[in-house]
Amino acid sequence: MHQHSPRASKPFIALNMAAIPKDLIESELFGHEKGAFTGAMAQRKGRFEQADGGTLFLDEIGDMPAETQTRLLRVLADGEFYRVGGHTPVKVNVRIIAATHQDLEQRVREHRFREDLFHRLNVIRIQLPSLKERREDIPALAQYFLTKSARDLQMESKVLTQQSQDYLCSLDWPGNVRQLENVCHWLTVMASSREIQLSDLPPELLARAPSTHNEADWQQALANWAKQQLESPTPDTLQQALPDFERVMIKTVLAHTRGRRGEAAKLLGWGRNTLTRKLKDLDNS
Repeated sequence: MHQHSPRASKPFIALNMAAIPKDLIESELFGHEKGAFTGAMAQRKGRFEQADGGTLFLDEIGDMPAETQTRLLRVLADGEFYRVGGHTPVKVNVRIIAATHQDLEQRVREHRFREDLFHRLNVIRIQLPSLKERREDIPALAQYFLTKSARDLQMESKVLTQQSQDYLCSLDWPGNVRQLENVCHWLTVMASSREIQLSDLPPELLARAPSTHNEADWQQALANWAKQQLESPTPDTLQQALPDFERVMIKTVLAHTRGRRGEAAKLLGWGRNTLTRKLKDLDNS
C-alpha cells in the first residue's frame, strides 16, 4: 500500500505494539528529550517523527495501552504531539495503517479500546481472511516461501509433491501465513530430497488430524456407493439414498442429544413436528 501511494518515496516505519514494554511505548512513538528519564542521555526522535511525510504502520494496535490510545487520538486529531519530557509541540504529517488479529469492535464493547479512536482508524478497513478460509492460496504461498528460504540459505529450491500439497491444504493453520512460512523454512533445511514427501513434513503437522479428513472420508464412501449403484442403474437411486441418509443423521443426532427431540430438531434445522413426522415415516418404511 505504501509503495503504491504518493508517499512511496517517504519513510515507511513499522512498530509492533505487542512487542514493546508498556513503559517504553510512548517514548518509542513520540520520542523523548534529553534527561526526560533515567538513561535519556540525548534527545531521540520517535516513530512519528521518523515517519514524517510517509507511513507509520502500527501492528497489533489492539494491545496498545489505554493512556497511549488517548495520546494517539490527539495526534490524529491535531497532527501534533509532545516528546516525552518536552514542552514544544512537534507537527507531523503521517498516514497511519493499523493492524490487529483481535476483534476491535468487541474490545470497544468491553471498554478495552477507545471507541473514538476505533472510529478514527476505521476509515478504510481491509479484512484478511485466515489461511483456512482461503486454502486455495496455500500451494502458491508454500512454493513462494520454499523459494524464498532456498534463496536465503543459498540452496536449491524444493517442491511439494501433490500428496504433500493436498495435506497442507487440509490443515487449519492456527498460526496462519507465518506458521506456513516457518514450516516451509523447516522443510528447506530438513527435507532430504528436492521433492518434499508427506513423510518429510514436521511431526507436529502429521500428528494433527486435519478437520477435512472425516468429511472427505464420508464423501468418498458416498461416491463409492453411487458408483456401485450406477453399475445397475435404477430410476430411483436418489430416492433410495435420501431416506437412508436421513435415518443415519436422525439416529446420530438423537444419540447426541440423548433422545431429546426438541434439541435434536434444532440441530437438524427442523421444527419438532417435522422430526416427529420423519421418525414416523422412517418407522413405516
